Amino acid sequence: MGDPSPLVPLAVSPPDRGVLFVVSGPSGVGKSTLIQRALQRIPSIGFSVSATTRAPRPGEVEGVHYRFLDPARFQALVDDDAFLEHATVYDRRYGTLAAPTREALEAGRSLVLDIDAQGSASVRARMPEAVHVVVVPPSLGALEERLRQRGTDDEATIARRMALAAEQLRAAPTYDYVVVNDDVAAADAALQGILLAELSRTDRRSSAIEALLRDLPA
Repeated sequence: MGDPSPLVPLAVSPPDRGVLFVVSGPSGVGKSTLIQRALQRIPSIGFSVSATTRAPRPGEVEGVHYRFLDPARFQALVDDDAFLEHATVYDRRYGTLAAPTREALEAGRSLVLDIDAQGSASVRARMPEAVHVVVVPPSLGALEERLRQRGTDDEATIARRMALAAEQLRAAPTYDYVVVNDDVAAADAALQGILLAELSRTDRRSSAIEALLRDLPA
């Protein structure tokens, strides 16, 4: 794994309408680190704040880390079809609210959403214009080695994470892009390049193009 280069934030002007980036990948693949570095590199992209029924941890701030909801409120929002996607993880519920996501995109703010393959499929059904990226290991053996090197999981937990990883990776062909996290610097460049390229599509930059055309001599 190569060392990533120092981060220099880029001043990227927003598109006409924000882009929703869905990034998925199995536990231990390094997805969270890649996302964090991408957002530092491209600060005009924000991180989508999920709703959850779990209690706040020390230092977590409402509306910054999560939207903390009690189970009854969460279920009421599910019943109202208010989520782009939602899931239950270890008896706690998580979800992405549709209204604030759409409001941010309409205002030209792009967002990264970190969810699993099931959530990616749900977002694709509700918001087909979203861009989906899957982060994968170079091999299953490399992923298992990374999980063991962390030293935080017992054998049963590692086996469960590997089984979940296999499920996640089976969905890889449904994504728009794949980032192989073998060398960190290369994976950084790949993810950040995808984000920048999608922000630069001509169909998302019509205002800028029209302004340039108006300035051309007759």
